[in-house]
Amino acid sequence: MTEELATIVDFIRYGASRFGAAGLTFGHSYDNAIDEATHLVLHALHLPHDLSPAYGGARLTAGEKRSVLELIDRRVDEHRPVAYLTGEAWFAGLKFKSDARALVPRSPIAELIQGGFSPWLDERHVERALDLCTGSGCIGIAMAAHNPDWQVDLADVSDEALALARENVEFQDVGDRVEVIRSDLFAGLAGRRYDLIVSNPPYVTEQEFAALPAEYSHEPKLGLTAGADGLDFALRILVQAPEHLTDDGVLIVEVGESERALVALLPQIPFNWIEFAVGQMGVFLLDRADLVTHAAAIRAVAARRG
Repeated sequence: MTEELATIVDFIRYGASRFGAAGLTFGHSYDNAIDEATHLVLHALHLPHDLSPAYGGARLTAGEKRSVLELIDRRVDEHRPVAYLTGEAWFAGLKFKSDARALVPRSPIAELIQGGFSPWLDERHVERALDLCTGSGCIGIAMAAHNPDWQVDLADVSDEALALARENVEFQDVGDRVEVIRSDLFAGLAGRRYDLIVSNPPYVTEQEFAALPAEYSHEPKLGLTAGADGLDFALRILVQAPEHLTDDGVLIVEVGESERALVALLPQIPFNWIEFAVGQMGVFLLDRADLVTHAAAIRAVAARRG
């Protein structure tokens, strides 16, 4: 059957059809079969991800066909995210190394970075920023790449994730402005203060994790789960962040579907829920002043959780 396939477009279409027929889940950088198949095919052919459609009719050699079909088969048989099969993912317009040491790069925060955090930071001066729970380093490295005058720290508790983050710092050539630090949230950041703290911490509930599609089983559980309501890490961040923010500092945290649980726990907090091109996606912004004002309520809620 595959002998009839000849061109780049043929193999992209074939891969997308196979993915759809197999009932694969899309959520690791892409939300549809066509985009995943395009990434996989172009990677196998050593072609750029933004290849002009004019080359879609180019014909593959026999060896190239085997390489593409092998990756398509692995995606279907293993349910492994495409980023892990190719070893690369795109985030905020930049290419990153990606493997099972950290979650596949993905977050609506990429839109914020590419938009200069406007309007939220339009009137603020940023010199130092922190990417907390950095994983592959994609958020912090993208912040540094898009803002050449920022100094950025990347912090994570996982040695494996930090090793990947260091590789990505070198890959993007931002080592002169980016420091990678092992830290259990803020524990290893004593004395450091930031104008901007951005975090995409684990926020999947245990119940949600048990029901996740097979694709997510290839990612480190440490980077996904956060207790019964998905807020184990977010609440600790809210408690500790004021100590590490400058007076005019800003905290941005992604909590995804745990947004409702957070608002129910802390209804008095004036969370700014950020709107993205596709709508609200569980990312909030708070000024340090608001964190300080409501510190007692935040600590009380965190203390009740033990």
